[in-house]
Amino acid sequence: MSSSRKKLFPLVSADVALFSIERERLRVLLVQRANVPEQGRWALPGGVLKPDVDASLEDTARRILREKIRVEAPYLAQVATYGGPDRDPRGWSVSVLFYALLPLDQVPAIAGSKTEAVDWRDAARPGPALAFDHAQHVAAALAKLRDKVERHALPLHLLPPKFTLTQLQRTVEAILGREVEKSAFRRRLKGDATLEEVPGEFERGVQRPAQLYRASEGFVFEA
Repeated sequence: MSSSRKKLFPLVSADVALFSIERERLRVLLVQRANVPEQGRWALPGGVLKPDVDASLEDTARRILREKIRVEAPYLAQVATYGGPDRDPRGWSVSVLFYALLPLDQVPAIAGSKTEAVDWRDAARPGPALAFDHAQHVAAALAKLRDKVERHALPLHLLPPKFTLTQLQRTVEAILGREVEKSAFRRRLKGDATLEEVPGEFERGVQRPAQLYRASEGFVFEA
């Protein structure tokens, strides 16, 4: 590709920060790049826009998750757009960053055909030597998620279909990276139209049985 063509046609791509919960800690999925540039280094799943395949940048992000991670993400939200001549050695590039949320058991342990390997990292400390500017991407996606988590039903995307209020609180705490006061948290949930009790179903353990909840029927998650 000539230098003039690089200037006229910047590389347009999408990157996805896929978050999940593991042992009550928020994790982000990284992939080991199979191809140059940055071959062998860890990065967010990403790929270039294909105009003949993708109807939108969100379609690009969803295709990347299918090809590289073998998952479909019900929740996908745009975070930011990055661009510049020095982000990628192939030339001027534009990257649109998204984040997605999935329970850990819905993500295959085996990478897709276009990825060497996958690894779950601590979302707050994914490692300093990520490819390109992806350390900045992870930080931006985490900040966006934390900003929205207490005002939206986002944690439900990281939980099983049926869960206790304690599990919900611990998921919120994992995202925020800090404890949440229990009584205040429960007060916020009173009258919450996004949740409903599962009639007659409880989680039984060493303490008294805990009522199970689920997302309300017909509830639509906001992006």
